[in-house]
Amino acid sequence: QVQLVESGGDWVQPGGSLRLSCTASGLTFSNYHMSWYRQPPGKERELVATILTFGGSTNYAASVKGRFTISRDNTKNTVYLQMNSLEPGDTGVYYCYAIRATGRRTDYWGQGTQVTVSS
Repeated sequence: QVQLVESGGDWVQPGGSLRLSCTASGLTFSNYHMSWYRQPPGKERELVATILTFGGSTNYAASVKGRFTISRDNTKNTVYLQMNSLEPGDTGVYYCYAIRATGRRTDYWGQGTQVTVSS
């Protein structure tokens, strides 16, 4: 059974930092592109960052570019999201998402971790 387990969510003051982790099991991690999404209160889920499995190319939402960094460690089946200079607008539930890079479309979601940025 495939599981994506996020951790690292917390409350932090504006300007602070957090690092989220998502550890996968039950799949061949290196075969999957990995993304972080977030859902602010009362809003729809939005893409934050993606890291590809081939070559590790990354993409970011304009609102987080320069502040957030996505990375992955295929030896640990883990993807990270380093978040710096956090703003109240970064508040939300952060979800890990895996999509198979080749072959039949296969994707999975984590259960989410809460990030709250507030003074």
